[in-house]
Amino acid sequence: MCGITGIVSFKGNIEDQDTKIKKMTAALVHRGPDQADVYQSKHVLFGHRRLIVVDPEGGCQPMTVEHNGYAYTMVYNGELYNTDQLRQQLMDLGWEFESHSDTEVLLKSYIEWREDALPLLNGIYAFAIWDPETEHVFFARDRLGVKPLFYTKCQNSLLFASEIKGILAHDDVQPVVTKEGLQELLGLGPARTSGHGVFNNIYELKAAHFGRYSRKGFEQVRYWQVESRPHTDSVTETALRVRELLMDAVQRQLVSDVPIGTFLSGGVDSSAITAIAAQYLKETKQERLNTFSIDFTENERFFQRNSFQPSRDQDFLPLVVEKYDTEHQNFVLDQVTLVETLKQAVNARDLPGMADIDGSLLWLCERTKEHVTVALSGECADEIFGGYPWFYREADLNREGFPWIRSKELRNHLIRPELVEQLNLDSYRINAYNEIIKQTPRCAADSPLEARRRELFYLNMESFMSTLLERKDRMSMAVGFEARVPFSDHHLIEYVWNIPWDIKNTGDQEKGILRKALQNILPEGILARKKSPYPKTYHPDYTKAVVTWMEAILSDAEAPLFQIFDRETIKELVGNEGETIDEPWFGQLMQGPQLLAYLAQFDYWLRTYKVQLDFS
Repeated sequence: MCGITGIVSFKGNIEDQDTKIKKMTAALVHRGPDQADVYQSKHVLFGHRRLIVVDPEGGCQPMTVEHNGYAYTMVYNGELYNTDQLRQQLMDLGWEFESHSDTEVLLKSYIEWREDALPLLNGIYAFAIWDPETEHVFFARDRLGVKPLFYTKCQNSLLFASEIKGILAHDDVQPVVTKEGLQELLGLGPARTSGHGVFNNIYELKAAHFGRYSRKGFEQVRYWQVESRPHTDSVTETALRVRELLMDAVQRQLVSDVPIGTFLSGGVDSSAITAIAAQYLKETKQERLNTFSIDFTENERFFQRNSFQPSRDQDFLPLVVEKYDTEHQNFVLDQVTLVETLKQAVNARDLPGMADIDGSLLWLCERTKEHVTVALSGECADEIFGGYPWFYREADLNREGFPWIRSKELRNHLIRPELVEQLNLDSYRINAYNEIIKQTPRCAADSPLEARRRELFYLNMESFMSTLLERKDRMSMAVGFEARVPFSDHHLIEYVWNIPWDIKNTGDQEKGILRKALQNILPEGILARKKSPYPKTYHPDYTKAVVTWMEAILSDAEAPLFQIFDRETIKELVGNEGETIDEPWFGQLMQGPQLLAYLAQFDYWLRTYKVQLDFS
């Protein structure tokens, strides 16, 4: 994985802007700590930071390939999982290769097929290619948006980078947040509208889209979408097909020239990936699989069971570790370090995020990197198989709005009274919701209830899942670590998309069809385990630490947080340690001390990024 940056301008010669592109590229050093280089030409400057995973010698970037008198140059962040097949197709057409890197295969695929190469790719990617024949820069992002790509127009140039900080590193870009950016943060955050970069005039190339920037300007085109059709397979046939697709995705994603492992929580999703990976490595006579988990100090003492988090991971981990003989590491995070990660997580995301849920993941990736460079993770399973309560909870099926944002009153209550009407968060949020709902690919054969569930699945894929994928990318790449997500494989998603609810919920159990597909692979104790989300701490010392941080912010008369949030309301919230909060700010668990941590992150973000607020 890597970090990419660029400056493109068709107004004059920009070769002398080498200091600017180097500064933008340096801002992404964490994404690629192993190598760095830039490409300079009259109209295009590219920067690249590399994390070496495949072909250390042959995958250097920016990469240039000459063909028919033209020199095509690419910067690329990602991984292709069907590199060998694509290489063979190209060789059959007469292409020759100097390396075994997916970078060379991707660039030559573009030269051969242009945008028609995209449907052939199986992987996660964001890349930019200077096409000298037609004099435009071609951009593309993977189908689910696992890899990021932001851009802005600045004077006569287009700037792009893997992360917002890469763009903000350019001297002519200011960290301005307007009314619309605040609506994103306060109405939807930590989610974002697809394509929205929160900062003024900063955008994100949308998932499953490609773009072209030429003298005519910038255009963006969708190249992939799930297609709705009746599902004709039986329950047994469906389970077998799900198993085949998941095994294929996991095995493909085990390709690496560096040590690889899996994150293991003891839940169905991570256990499935671990089991398939461990068995594959054993059959191919490779090393034992490394597995990694996280826990918090004294969690066994303070853990609080609830309907969303009914069990501790540590009670289930041994079932998988013992069955598949993995080399397991369980990292235990103390409360002081957890609070310290909150600031690191903001720096990684460039925005306030999911508080300690972000920070602890960043820490887990940092510890894991001491053992391996790549790990497979279980994100996306709940979104595509229906693992969340809002897929079956009647109130969510019948309500209008994002089911993971039930904090409508709270969000209005916490901000300054004069901003409530000005920002009109309720209207902004429902408009964002309706915009996604109307894009849902329909199936005429759906019943009204099945059509509604299809809307919820699409809503999850476009918003909630993209938020979790963003979290995984930023927290892992912040420490130069690569996280792969097999459940985001587009072949699997395309198939599961059309499985009706009565089959997805086989056995009247969340993700029932996935559990059925994993019979004889996972221990019965794992198959029967009720979903439990990513772990959080319940330790009172964590609450005290974030309360102390918020008290320091309250004592600062110039604290930027109170340009937006109401000081007296926040003071009351800090005084009761967040215990009066009934609904989470976001998702299922972001309440109480997590909300206080989010507010502290928000203040830190405003200070550190020197955010300029424009309410006009």
